[in-house]
Amino acid sequence: MEVKKVSQSRSVTSSHVLPTDTNNHGTLFGGKLMMYIDDIAAVAATRHARQLVVTASTDSVDFIHPINAGSAVCLEAFVTYTKRTSMEVFVKVTGEDLISGEKKLCTTSFLTFVAIDEEGKPSPVPQVVPESEEEKWLYETAPKRFEHRKLRRRERREFHEVLTLKSPWED
Repeated sequence: MEVKKVSQSRSVTSSHVLPTDTNNHGTLFGGKLMMYIDDIAAVAATRHARQLVVTASTDSVDFIHPINAGSAVCLEAFVTYTKRTSMEVFVKVTGEDLISGEKKLCTTSFLTFVAIDEEGKPSPVPQVVPESEEEKWLYETAPKRFEHRKLRRRERREFHEVLTLKSPWED
């Protein structure tokens, strides 16, 4: 299978934050931002795999700076690391005051995507090769994040075994 550079998956988009995109504080809805993050990450993962992909997980999204109505939300995503069928995608979100030009890093997130074939089964993906210093650092630190996700998945399975599917309104 071919090897691809990180730059081949890089995806960038911006969107004007309109009043309908905001909460009662006049800042971008967190859920709307999470939708943007998942969307741009899916574009990057699909560019890398050149096949269908599904979101397997999203690491924490910590909202560091709000993005106000009238500003632009700018997102950049790229594949940082791959396993056999999965890809780690890094997303960086910047808010830009379109009048002053001031930009602030608002959040970053890592998502995991799995490539799937026509039958919905996991499918192999190309390895990724980092080039820039930032890409190399993200690549080198990815195995630690991968192990953390594995542990989190195991803990979540244990948690789910304890949960009941019985409705609280049932006797």
